[in-house]
Amino acid sequence: MVRQDTIELLKECDAGVKMAVTGIDDVLGDVHSNELKGYLVESRERHKHMGNEIHRCLKQYHEEGKEPGTMARGMSWLKTNAKLAVDDSDSMIAELMTDGCDMGVKSLNRYLNEYEQADEASRDIAKRLIRLEENLAQDIRGFL
Repeated sequence: MVRQDTIELLKECDAGVKMAVTGIDDVLGDVHSNELKGYLVESRERHKHMGNEIHRCLKQYHEEGKEPGTMARGMSWLKTNAKLAVDDSDSMIAELMTDGCDMGVKSLNRYLNEYEQADEASRDIAKRLIRLEENLAQDIRGFL
């Protein structure tokens, strides 16, 4: 059970990282503030670094990563583009990113509970991703 929980937790972390990177990429072209852009670019790079770490861990189990769900990805894209079509301010971008961070934190905590027998290394990765999401949300609060 430890092995399977570890693999499933890593796969969910991988999907979450991909969602985060895609979400950031979706809004970067609309950001006006260099400071906000800096926070987003830095977060995107940290997510990519975590993604590489997750892939190395999955490779040890001879497993592949996981793509985010088509419905989740589509709904995120639709919400982002609809809101930015009406209001492309940095405040709206910060709101969209904060919402995404909150969803990521909630999902990762749910997966930590669901895959409670995952090994400590994969649990640590999930907890670091949670902190990454929480830190981004905190960093961009001033733009709300």
